[in-house]
Amino acid sequence: MQSAGDIGGTKTLLALFTREGGPRSPVARAEFVSADYPSLDAIVRNFMLQTKRPVAFACFDVAGPVIHGRAHLTNLPWVLDEEAMQQTLGLQRVMLLNDLKAVAHAVPYLLPNEVHVINEGRPEAHGPIGVVAPGTGLGEAFLTWHGSSYVAGSSEGGHADFAPTNEIQAGLWQYLFKRFGHVAYERVVSGSGLPNIYDFLRDSGHAPEPPAFAAALAAAADRTPLIVQAALRQAPDALCAATLDIFVEAMGAEAGNLALKVLATGGIYLGGGIPARILPRLDDGRFMRAFVSKGRFSELLSRIPVKVITTQAALLGAALYGLEQSAAGR
Repeated sequence: MQSAGDIGGTKTLLALFTREGGPRSPVARAEFVSADYPSLDAIVRNFMLQTKRPVAFACFDVAGPVIHGRAHLTNLPWVLDEEAMQQTLGLQRVMLLNDLKAVAHAVPYLLPNEVHVINEGRPEAHGPIGVVAPGTGLGEAFLTWHGSSYVAGSSEGGHADFAPTNEIQAGLWQYLFKRFGHVAYERVVSGSGLPNIYDFLRDSGHAPEPPAFAAALAAAADRTPLIVQAALRQAPDALCAATLDIFVEAMGAEAGNLALKVLATGGIYLGGGIPARILPRLDDGRFMRAFVSKGRFSELLSRIPVKVITTQAALLGAALYGLEQSAAGR
């Protein structure tokens, strides 16, 4: 039996799979708050005690770069090592892969009901594919065709320089530069980025902040869900709605950047926890206007399919990868 896990800065999702059942039929599954535990080992031990099933292999996708079987998570104070975890947990094999590489690995296997189409486009067979995933942070990855199948590649493109595309975003860049020194796209297009946009708009006097909402934000451990909910209400809060507008525009621009960099004629897929929650705001045209706004390459961008992943693609990719590797005896 194999364990697979999606290890994020906010939550950790673990599941057990068999070769017979495949990656879409877990025999057990549980979710944990990542910050409640001192290490991934502690979470896995807890899960194994709960399930009481023998496990030989484990494949975990993690939010951070994996180099020589070792990863230092971007948004958690954890350092993971494949060999050390094998010994600590008593497993035959532990595999670590970047979370966006796991999402990318799942993309060719996604079913029609596991995606939401933003732009049909005209995909090229076997064309490169890009993945942009705003969650706690901003992950990016890509796929290229290698003769008989797609191969996923990792990226840390979410930490590349944020490029403002209008005067409001230029003001946002200045505001964040004073706060952080370096302004990456993750400071804007992510769960941690949404409050940054909100703070900028509030502090620049874009709209008044209702006292009751200010108090709710001050009491919240995570302000992002409150901001998104207030932006999507039938009568939206003005500051929150403007925050989400900038977020969608910046995400569209960066998705278009990735499409140009890998020439993603096979499509762009939006993953992570946020896009699936804001589908109405991705369907209203704002995202695609930012996506195609690339000067002489606008027409090329308009032909690229854009889809939102609506399933747990990281866990699916980790399960697929782990089952493949264990079946091959690797």
